[in-house]
Amino acid sequence: MIDTPDAPPESVPVAPPLASEAVETLYGRLAAALPEPRSELDYVNPYTLLVAVVLSAQATDKGVNKATKTLFAVADTPETMLALGEEGLRHHIRTIGLFNAKARNVIALSRDLVTLHGGAVPSDRAALEALAGVGRKTASVVLNVAFGQPTIAVDTHIFRVANRTGLAPGKTVRAVEDGLERVTPDRFRRHAHHWLILHGRYVCKARRPACPTCGIADVCGYPDKIADPKRGA
Repeated sequence: MIDTPDAPPESVPVAPPLASEAVETLYGRLAAALPEPRSELDYVNPYTLLVAVVLSAQATDKGVNKATKTLFAVADTPETMLALGEEGLRHHIRTIGLFNAKARNVIALSRDLVTLHGGAVPSDRAALEALAGVGRKTASVVLNVAFGQPTIAVDTHIFRVANRTGLAPGKTVRAVEDGLERVTPDRFRRHAHHWLILHGRYVCKARRPACPTCGIADVCGYPDKIADPKRGA
């Protein structure tokens, strides 16, 4: 993945930091609504997850899944990906943005996995970030989804939710990540990444957040909530 730099993915309103009681309530409701959240990227093993996340930079999960459906049928290990080759890989992912650079990175990281890690995806952040095209955000997703580590990868959606609600306001991606690490209670950290990304993707949307149907609207610090039109507000 060609990770986004440590800068805000978008300009969003910033609410005052939530009190600890509000943070507990926010996570508790997200957890109750979706106890076992899952990644919306399709994968069959840690390697295919890593590839899917790399391909997802500046692309939708739906678009990536469409491309990897045929790709993973013929290449689901570093060895089979190397056998497919860069040109063969490009054929499968040509509908995804930046597919030329992504193909180079996937082949390079596959080669590194074979030569340095015996074909296995490491469960260590430093080793993951040493792979071609893999930055902090990609590594955090893989560590969380594939290995169950309580990491929180901050993308555009999470950056927006953290700032808009007041959960973890910050001017940069890393500031928001550090804030979420500080305020998220231990029992919620395993799934916090998915709760927040899904909330941002489907409820707390960029252009028109669904405030009237949001389950955490009453604890959210967003000052410009969209009122329920049925109530005439």
